Amino acid sequence: MNKFTDQTYLQTDQYKDPSNLDARFQLHQRFSTNKHGWARWVFDRLDLPPECDVLDVGCGPGYLWYRNVDRIPGGWAITLSDFSAGMVHEAQQRLSASESPFGFGVIDAQAIPFPAESLDAVIANHVLFHVPDRAKAFSEVYRVLRPGGRFYASTVGRTHMQELHDLVHRVDPTINPWGGPPPTSFLLENGLDQVSQWFSGVTLHRYEDALVVTEAEPLIAYVLSGMGKPNLAGDKLAPFVESVEQELASRGSIYITKDSGMFEALK
Repeated sequence: MNKFTDQTYLQTDQYKDPSNLDARFQLHQRFSTNKHGWARWVFDRLDLPPECDVLDVGCGPGYLWYRNVDRIPGGWAITLSDFSAGMVHEAQQRLSASESPFGFGVIDAQAIPFPAESLDAVIANHVLFHVPDRAKAFSEVYRVLRPGGRFYASTVGRTHMQELHDLVHRVDPTINPWGGPPPTSFLLENGLDQVSQWFSGVTLHRYEDALVVTEAEPLIAYVLSGMGKPNLAGDKLAPFVESVEQELASRGSIYITKDSGMFEALK
């Protein structure tokens, strides 16, 4: 099974706690050229009324919300959910000081435990490529949204982090940084058709950004946080570290393409 949709692996290894996501978040936080930040940008595009019920499926450790805690209207009732209990616990900890009305729950996007037409918005931030049965997830989102409710689903494109993959392959073409086939199931290039089968008025918002990395350690930590970590174990790690350090010594920085965006749709 592809690791990207292997629920057991994702829950017990990759996303059992926020350590892997945090390593990747730190690279983006420190070296992104767009200083506005992904979480603030996503929040900017939430076109919702002053009073509404919101569900975040796949919330991780709550990045979207604790980086926008100063902007959340008092009338929003927000439920943060993830299929990983460890992620939900961490999100709850990070938002414990907030006065916003957050709820928390361990929820599978394929079986959302909310009544029909009970929500004004559902957010799926970089999560749908992990869902084995996306049709079921879309069906569930459609069911729980009220008429006129909004669905926000973010993902990446095929060129996302391409230079990093190339750097790994230069060390050893047999190494797969994804740990298996790349996540092609729900991308910027094919997500529009999928979302449009269930929702209307689908719009793709693209986030303009890139990485200019000037330190080796955060980049190495990013790679080792991913699903391809076992492929860089043992005697294969040192040549990769040396290659990164040589690249930085010769160029001063490593440019990496970022290709991210978000679909917005109406029920």
